[in-house]
Amino acid sequence: MGVVPLIGLNNGVRIPQLGFGVFQVPQDQVAGAVRTALDAGYRSIDTASAYGNESGVGDAIAATDIPRDELFITTKLWNSDQGYDSTLRAFESSMRKLRLDVLDLYLIHWPTPARNLYVDTWKALEKLYADGRVRAIGVSNFHTEHLQRLFDSSDVTPAVNQIELHPLLAQEEMRKVHVTHRIATEAWSPLARGGELLHDTAIRGLADKYAKTPAQIVLRWHVQLGNVVIPKSVTPYRIKENIEVFDFELAPDDMAVINELDNGTRTGPDPDRFNSA
Repeated sequence: MGVVPLIGLNNGVRIPQLGFGVFQVPQDQVAGAVRTALDAGYRSIDTASAYGNESGVGDAIAATDIPRDELFITTKLWNSDQGYDSTLRAFESSMRKLRLDVLDLYLIHWPTPARNLYVDTWKALEKLYADGRVRAIGVSNFHTEHLQRLFDSSDVTPAVNQIELHPLLAQEEMRKVHVTHRIATEAWSPLARGGELLHDTAIRGLADKYAKTPAQIVLRWHVQLGNVVIPKSVTPYRIKENIEVFDFELAPDDMAVINELDNGTRTGPDPDRFNSA
């Protein structure tokens, strides 16, 4: 079992660099998947109101013998709950499902610019942070212009921006913005949902070279870029494999090979256009 490094956020809170994502894991399977992840050494669990599985994550947290202060739990506010008062209500609903008193990280899931509510929503997150209900607050899927509005209206800089990021969409410019403002880059869909990327000739060649799986090669690329990464699986052996990326290092030339795969391919929506309820 590898030891997962901790990344310091801009407020001093530390987050495991590799965590377990539960996007699209059914409610009746998520507790078992989280238990498998915890047994494999994961200590960071990433869920969201929109995933419909916060209660199952809460079941797994309640059942584990791992001390609460060793766990890092993230959830996200859904689009239809944006706005100051509705954000506070949605947070309490998530906390009841997770059965937690204090959350480690709360994120605005999408900016949904057509709603024009994310600044008011951020003010609600600031209150939760000031009240000690959340150890760190951040955003997800925010572009530079969305972040700038928060910078202009708030004294609290997001600790994290969770964005789609993988070798086919390396987000170099966004990562530079994050470095400037000391925002941690967290990658969702880190494997580009499998398929094309994990069958790429270059990735498979590197897997053979390092005696690792293609997924492990891609996750190691993330780690060496400094990303926080949250791979998702419900398959026990893959859950275990995905955390076993801290016992090798990609050579600079091999990192460059992976960097060259960037072609701007998104597997999810464009945050400038996504306004779904």
